[in-house]
Amino acid sequence: MEHSLEPDARTLHGHFSPELSPVLTVDPGDSVTYRTLDCWWSAGPYTGGPNSERPRVAEHRPGGNHALVGPVAVRGARPGLTLSVTVDAVEPATWGTTVAAGGVVHAWTLDPTTMTGRNQHGHTVALRPFMGILGMPPAEPGRHSTIPPRRHGGNLDCKELVAGSTLYLPIPVAGALFSVGDGHAVQGDGEVSGTAIECPMDRVELTFDVRDDFPVTGPVALTPAGWVTMGLGENLDDATYEALDAMFTLIGRLHGVSRVDAVALASLAVDVRVTQIVNQTVGAHCVLTHGVIR
Repeated sequence: MEHSLEPDARTLHGHFSPELSPVLTVDPGDSVTYRTLDCWWSAGPYTGGPNSERPRVAEHRPGGNHALVGPVAVRGARPGLTLSVTVDAVEPATWGTTVAAGGVVHAWTLDPTTMTGRNQHGHTVALRPFMGILGMPPAEPGRHSTIPPRRHGGNLDCKELVAGSTLYLPIPVAGALFSVGDGHAVQGDGEVSGTAIECPMDRVELTFDVRDDFPVTGPVALTPAGWVTMGLGENLDDATYEALDAMFTLIGRLHGVSRVDAVALASLAVDVRVTQIVNQTVGAHCVLTHGVIR
């Protein structure tokens, strides 16, 4: 079954919490089409100077974090199982913004047809849209910031999660209570200024499933580029080891090899990348390109 959600007073929120009531409950296999705001709850394109206040939607929550849409409950989802989220489509709106050093640096005009963006200085970049936040709340009660990524998703900011990807996450709470937001028209690994091209998305289509045969301890994704495992930590060493540990497990599962063989194969076939270094908790990810191990 197909469903749709708009960013409005009923669906918008600026935090994660297991106490939020779902705005929609779906069955495994159902798809939800979203429209999302940019991360700053903007009401339209940014037109002011570096220190000007941006226009915001009436639903903006002062003191909140990213503008999220949801949460969506998935029937049968419970701790101990894996939530599967397939990204069927990600279509950006026609404008976006990049910030550095606390001020607006680049205001972008986006062309979703040619998949290019052009800023006020005349620079042009190719777009590769994805959602920065895809995730569920921690099990602990209360309000939780949207800024740090967590092992059950959230602000992952992994540029590999483009359309055609399936993200696998360990479920922390009954129903999953999944939210999405923080659209990025394009981002480099590291997200070094703290932002990508932050933009609304006119269409984000996600299909949900619940898996009892694919256990994960953190984010794992099957993407057009290959298999991706993600690690999080206080520093890049910790994040990298966590991503590698998950990749060793995945290679063992996919190819039926021992742990030591998986480590050896990973040294030949796996690329380690910096996901982001700007969200309080840093991220690294490993990529096993399709067809490298046969």
